[in-house]
Amino acid sequence: MPRLSVIVPVRRARGSLRACLESVLSQSFTDIEVIGVDDGTPDGSALLLDEFAGRDSRVQAIHLPSGAGPEGCRNAGAERAVGDYLIFLDAHFVLLPGALAAVNDRLGAAGDPDLLLFGHHKRPFRGRPRPSRSLALLGELSDGPLAAAGRSALLDIAPVCWNRAVRRTLHEGEKLAFGPGRHGERIYALQTLAAAESVTVLPVACVEHRQQRHLPGLDDETAPDTASTELVDAYAGLMEFVRERPRLLPVQAPLFERALQELLSGYPTVTRRRRRYVRSVAAFHRAYRPAGYRLPGGARGLRPRLIGSGRYAALGALDTALALRRGLRAAPDAVRERFRRGLSRRYYWCQRKLPLDGGLAVYAAYWNRGVSCNPEAIFRKAQELAPGVRGVWVVSRNQVETLPEGIDYVVPGTRRYWAVMARATYFFNNVNFPDHVVKRPGQVHVMTHHGTPLKIMGLDQQDYPAAAQGLNFDRLLKRVDRWDWSVSANPHSTEVWARAYPGAARSLETGYPRNDVLASATDDQVRAAREGLGIRPGQRALLYAPTHRDYEAAYTSRLDLARFCAAVGPDTVVMVRAHYFYGGAGLPESPSVIDVSEHPRIEELCLAADALITDYSSVMFDYAHLNRPIVVHAPDWETYRTVRGVVFDLLSGRPGETPGAVATTTDELARIFTDGSWDGPASKALLTAFRARFCPYDDGRAAERVVRRVLLGEEPAPTATV
Repeated sequence: MPRLSVIVPVRRARGSLRACLESVLSQSFTDIEVIGVDDGTPDGSALLLDEFAGRDSRVQAIHLPSGAGPEGCRNAGAERAVGDYLIFLDAHFVLLPGALAAVNDRLGAAGDPDLLLFGHHKRPFRGRPRPSRSLALLGELSDGPLAAAGRSALLDIAPVCWNRAVRRTLHEGEKLAFGPGRHGERIYALQTLAAAESVTVLPVACVEHRQQRHLPGLDDETAPDTASTELVDAYAGLMEFVRERPRLLPVQAPLFERALQELLSGYPTVTRRRRRYVRSVAAFHRAYRPAGYRLPGGARGLRPRLIGSGRYAALGALDTALALRRGLRAAPDAVRERFRRGLSRRYYWCQRKLPLDGGLAVYAAYWNRGVSCNPEAIFRKAQELAPGVRGVWVVSRNQVETLPEGIDYVVPGTRRYWAVMARATYFFNNVNFPDHVVKRPGQVHVMTHHGTPLKIMGLDQQDYPAAAQGLNFDRLLKRVDRWDWSVSANPHSTEVWARAYPGAARSLETGYPRNDVLASATDDQVRAAREGLGIRPGQRALLYAPTHRDYEAAYTSRLDLARFCAAVGPDTVVMVRAHYFYGGAGLPESPSVIDVSEHPRIEELCLAADALITDYSSVMFDYAHLNRPIVVHAPDWETYRTVRGVVFDLLSGRPGETPGAVATTTDELARIFTDGSWDGPASKALLTAFRARFCPYDDGRAAERVVRRVLLGEEPAPTATV
């Protein structure tokens, strides 16, 4: 008898079924049976299911008559299953590596509970996977086992069938089954939660929920006349299920409250027979409202009270009033936007008449993308050395959820944003602040930059059209004129910045604060970085970080990764870091390739890597702080230097210009790593000269020097020149 039964309903899944089944059959945990159930859809899914059943004895193929639907497929699969636990997986989804082993281990550790809830990732159509809200909620719960009664937090976990392992004896003993319609899966999930005497959680992503493109006419299968009351009927069935089992009385109130929330949320979506819907909800209230249950008071409870009492006319009047208010607010977009901007300008102007706050500093990085780079390192050091200067970060609204705990922030365009920008004394950014920012007398702007220049920058770009796309050089100069300080990583950068950004800013040759961690990293930090990326002890880790090319719209890998990995062998892993300007790297599936394009910390990637492979990225100057090998892979150097423009010849082979071995093809690069020249005497000599030129302040105190000079007004340390 297998430990786990994985049940897969197969409906219009020809393009995704192979990936789904392979994700299950390739799991390290093998004590499973896989039951695929086809309901006769004509896209050929059944043939693919039979193919898998014919080559793997763990796979059963069940074929039902056309129209059985997902509920019929799931019920048929559960009836055939003989495993200890049932896991339902949609044919469009995949199990993540190690998922079943993690599930089995957690079940055993918890003493085989009735129900296990696990996490998932969501992958939008044409998007990248991201952790789900349910995964975060699972992490906040105790390991359990948890009693289902009274655990209202469990109701916030997505009510779906594919994020749980259900003990088969519970499924059969409680006569659980999937009901018809769109809500059958939801009700089944809530039934498992209600009926389980013991529940445990696994706060690990086990499933990747791959959202499919909505196809009108195929996905909307519910008849309009029944859609309005289908949800009410589904929750009535759930409450009857609970009512028939007296031991489930403690869960009646939280389930009723959840039903109220969803029924009220469903009211605006009902476009036909709305009166009928309101009457059905009122009947549900009368039939299933637990004794002693009280609806919320005040404005918060107004709509629940109206719909619960069936007051359709009053609800309509409330809708009309709210629509009128929305209409009054919804002036034509252009007029409203001009009005809003006018108010913002006036408010900003008024705030600039107030005194500056000498204890307030504004930080931003990469066009308000979050807390990172040189501004973050300065911010952290300021908290230590200048606690009297509080820092506020400017962060785009869509990046707020990524902020570390405890970060004070403002969102551009909000009232507090304008107040902070008007009254702060210090401003730190690795790119320019927007043109609407007005610099007041007494305010101090620090441009930290975010890379040592190999490519031409600033005004030098005027002679390179591909590099100058979209640049307004007159506005650029006005932004440069706001700078008081220009942080420089080395004398080379000082010279280039002075030419590229001519202005009155004083150069602060401190080294780059973000590189302090590279100069001071301990063995434990390096070990933690490698473990976090899944790099095994003794495995050679290479960081491949190609740069952005202004003249290309998307990332193109000029390195044949599959060929390279095959040549260097399985003891080498390649971490690929596509530039953040691109949406994704599109890398081949390989155990030797790790996509770190979305990793938030380039410093951690550098610490984890035994060597760096890059073309023309400025990460080479940062990585040199580690005194580890740098290999240049430059297959299009002549094109890049001609179209983009560079400030020195990276491939010259001269000390101080070329950091190590050079390759122009995949085979040459592989040979460098197989014959040892990547870390040979010639490469080490080049790296020594390169570090002498570009890492002269390599002592881990760059951020301290900036804080002491700018915030504390101290004279620079001997290693920094101003």
